[in-house]
Amino acid sequence: MSKKKVKAEHNEFDETLAASVSFYEKHKNAILYGGGAVLAIVIASLLVHQFYVTPRNNRADESIFMAQQLFVSGDYDKALNGQGDTLGFLAVADRYSSTKAGNLAHLYAAKCYAETEKYQEALDELKKFSTCGDAMVSPATIAMQGNLYAELGDNEKAVSLLVQAAKKADNNTLSPSYLIQAGQIYEALGKNDDALGCYRQIKEKYQNSMQYAEADKYIERLSGK
Repeated sequence: MSKKKVKAEHNEFDETLAASVSFYEKHKNAILYGGGAVLAIVIASLLVHQFYVTPRNNRADESIFMAQQLFVSGDYDKALNGQGDTLGFLAVADRYSSTKAGNLAHLYAAKCYAETEKYQEALDELKKFSTCGDAMVSPATIAMQGNLYAELGDNEKAVSLLVQAAKKADNNTLSPSYLIQAGQIYEALGKNDDALGCYRQIKEKYQNSMQYAEADKYIERLSGK
């Protein structure tokens, strides 16, 4: 009885390796006699990215997804520390520190700590999170730090960060909210002129914001004092 041929499964490693061998055969003189080291590094980098970095990112994404489900359900302790085979945000951040998911896990861990009123731990995790210069995430992270400092009783630091976040965002979506928070803290500190400055900034710069009309009541109240 003749042996039945079995078609091999699609294998990206074999394809990439074959392509690399073919490239080498075509250009081996150039590789051996000038520029070879550079080409070798490029090929090695491509292989490392495809067969280490990409699978690692995929595993990180899968791990953080499971922790996110626990977070959404409100089980912050399990989302933070894990459950059974499910990694928590702290473990994802540690195990996959070089990935986007590992970085994002620090932000989620900070939120979990904040939800359970562990504000110093939340602040410590938040400081490990990299915003990568994102125009929306960066000011939001600064504002979150401000709120955490407020919870810790450091209102001077809190208001400074909220004002910084409003300036960095400079849009109708985020800035007015941060300015109102800053204004309220200024009032608590007895700095009514600074509070008024925050509320008036909303009226002057963010006419299309949801807080535009709300700012009037704060201005009227303080102006009458």
